[in-house]
Amino acid sequence: MITGDIKNKIDQIWDTFFVAGITNPITVLEQMTYIFFMKMLDDKQLQEEANARDWDAEVQNPTFPAGERWVNPEATTEEEKTGIPYEHLRWHVFKNFGSDNMFKIVRQSVFEFIKHIGTGEESAYSRYMKSAIFLIPNARTLSKVVDGVDALDMNNRDTMGDVYEYILGKMAASGTNGQFRTPRHIIRMIVEMMEPTPQDYICDPAMGSAGFLVEAVKYIKEKNEEALFAQDEMEHIKTNMINGFDTDQTMLRIGAMNLLLHDISSPNLAWRDSLSEQNEDQNCYSLIMANPPFAGSLDKGNINKKILAYANTKKTELLFLAQFVRSLEVGGRCASIVPDGVLFGTSKAHIAIRKEIVEHQQLRAVISMPSGVFKPYAGVSTAVLIFTKTNSGGTDKVWFYDMRADGYSLDDKRSEISENDIPDIVARFHNLKAEESRTRKEQSFFVPIDEIRENDYDLSINKYKEVEREKVEYEPVKDILARLEKTESEYVKSYSELYKMLEEKA
Repeated sequence: MITGDIKNKIDQIWDTFFVAGITNPITVLEQMTYIFFMKMLDDKQLQEEANARDWDAEVQNPTFPAGERWVNPEATTEEEKTGIPYEHLRWHVFKNFGSDNMFKIVRQSVFEFIKHIGTGEESAYSRYMKSAIFLIPNARTLSKVVDGVDALDMNNRDTMGDVYEYILGKMAASGTNGQFRTPRHIIRMIVEMMEPTPQDYICDPAMGSAGFLVEAVKYIKEKNEEALFAQDEMEHIKTNMINGFDTDQTMLRIGAMNLLLHDISSPNLAWRDSLSEQNEDQNCYSLIMANPPFAGSLDKGNINKKILAYANTKKTELLFLAQFVRSLEVGGRCASIVPDGVLFGTSKAHIAIRKEIVEHQQLRAVISMPSGVFKPYAGVSTAVLIFTKTNSGGTDKVWFYDMRADGYSLDDKRSEISENDIPDIVARFHNLKAEESRTRKEQSFFVPIDEIRENDYDLSINKYKEVEREKVEYEPVKDILARLEKTESEYVKSYSELYKMLEEKA
């Protein structure tokens, strides 16, 4: 649980960047990520060294070999080729060098070191460091940031995971190509509905900062404590279970750090356009949870032909749904956030992808969300589609839920409120048998597949819900006319009396 004291420390670090002129929230987060990684590497080896002393042994494959020098593989001058002692690259050493000397060593050596490190548990993060740029402008700023980060207990993964999510929450700017941060409570709702297990192979093909993947890991650890003590299952959780792809190197670095701070050391993360010919994923994941881009430029010539077979379009929201179907294994589940247009669009591609999910797979649920859920990033109305891949149909009826409140005001401020449908949504989804008796006038209900077919596979809840209108009783017209006639006569009488009074005064 992140405390007010820790929040204050993070806010102070954040403000230090802003004072130094680094005002882009994503840039601030990225620079903080580099500093976190520098400290984590040293903390990890310090722990290994302590364990080795307890067992009178040596550290195996240390990140910072004692008595050796590190040489930058890109060194060009003779001075650079002599290298620097590994000891000087360690956090607990360089933080005591004095601000100017520390700034020089961190910028010229430590940062270059973490860009080139590529072995062991660090590879998931360091793989995407090659294009990274150190932007902290001066010794004073770095010194204040290092002091702030040094005060955080980075060995407590639960706390540091919360810290990083708090920092992610401070990013108030929308991304490019239709990206925007998915609210954590919406992610948690979807994860609780899908109930990931330690045996799953989980994927987010548009991972961003890895919110869905992190929340899945947290859920699994909460619900499967015995898995944390089973070596095989823990190895699977830390490596093969988590798969994420993105086309933004910055988001890959941020997502990798987010997972690393939640103790996922070697996830399968890759720079990849999930819709391209280069993506060969097919029948390989048991669970996909995603909020794919709703817009963006797309080269149709590079779209995977196997995806276009499901829906011949350039609309990313439809293509991602097609890719989800393609990459799930039979029996695999998917929960995807989609813009409302996917539910009722009338183009051939819109109808084709809905038909695919309803007729050839098993569409289980459509949760309609209010338009303010993604504010202040976007005001678009969205829904959650939940389906299972069967390749043989299985949809007999679809469960619809009309979410009206998510626990926050639906304006740009998103202030916390008492109204919240999310607990009800999760509870009802896990007890769908009880939903069969509910009517279309209620907040959730079933719609049979035949009715959906008749409506061109329209999945918008407004198509099927019944709005109960109260009968309004009006006065008989005779009574209204009589009242008007009486009012008019009183007006004429008063007017006549006033006119007479004015004449007498004149």
